[in-house]
Amino acid sequence: MASTNYHDQQNIKNITKMREVLDTLPKFCKQFFRGIENTTSSRTRLGYALDLRIFFEFLSEKNSSLKNTEIRDFRISILDDLTREDIEEYLDYLSYYEKDGKVYTNDERGKARKLASLRSFYHYYYTSELIEKDVAALVPMPKLHQKEIIRLDPDEVAILLDAVEHGDNLTENERRFHNKTKVRDLALLTLLLGTGIRVSECVGLNVQDVDFKNDGIKIRRKGGYETVVYFGDEVRNALLDYLEEREHIIPAEGSEDALFLSLQSKRIAVRSVEKLVKKYASKVTSLKKITPHKLRSTYGTSLYRETGDIYLVADVLGHKDVNTTKKHYAALEDERRRKAAGVVKLREP
Repeated sequence: MASTNYHDQQNIKNITKMREVLDTLPKFCKQFFRGIENTTSSRTRLGYALDLRIFFEFLSEKNSSLKNTEIRDFRISILDDLTREDIEEYLDYLSYYEKDGKVYTNDERGKARKLASLRSFYHYYYTSELIEKDVAALVPMPKLHQKEIIRLDPDEVAILLDAVEHGDNLTENERRFHNKTKVRDLALLTLLLGTGIRVSECVGLNVQDVDFKNDGIKIRRKGGYETVVYFGDEVRNALLDYLEEREHIIPAEGSEDALFLSLQSKRIAVRSVEKLVKKYASKVTSLKKITPHKLRSTYGTSLYRETGDIYLVADVLGHKDVNTTKKHYAALEDERRRKAAGVVKLREP
């Protein structure tokens, strides 16, 4: 498999996995996935397929009229046979169920996502006039409680980067690996904190995607479009230091163009970045669960506080809808509105 385009590789993996899952679903499902292929990403379709498999497994296990029928042999007519109550029982089932000896649970967000998948599924067949009822549309989405956004405070950012640079509070075993990876780790975390890019965008970077003439990186966003994100001097210096070190590393076959390499000289994986962020963050704060996405939230918060421009924040973070950004930074929006209360004077004191 050609290796230089990380995103195309991930796309192929998603498509391959989706085909495997599709072979476990009712045969009529193939029409749905063909129908949405041009308007969805492979990752979205895989998510739909996995969610739908849980739904059909639930029907096979709990629905008395379907218990003796192989899931592959379910007919499209069952969608019309199901009622709103069946869908509601499915949502209740998602709270806790067991499969192959493993326990699965879903909170309100997990249930909402799976119901959204089912709604899209039903809507497709209903608008295609292949079923008579859109039962899934009758079930209200679970109420989502707004979660507090966890982010690093400015002093914690400085402590985190110091920990990466100097190995503060690391165990003896961690320090051994730290001596080999600290330049890379500092460049990687400085890039995440200094640009707000997603971890998937970060690991997908190639060396040639970095443009020091304009201090920008070319990334591929969710949805597949490419854009340039610009960085400041701290990111520039950290990247230059790492690239100087990387010149002396012989990449493994298939990872020749990858910007960030693992200790095995392969393109670093998302899971590896998650683990290294967790390792360093645990030395900084025990009260906050810091992930790469929390570093993205930290950047977004800093950018909004400095500029007050929610549209700029949305653009830089790659949010297609500014309302997504407003939802995440609602507390900061309220903070700014409160400041406005004392700015305009109606009469001189």
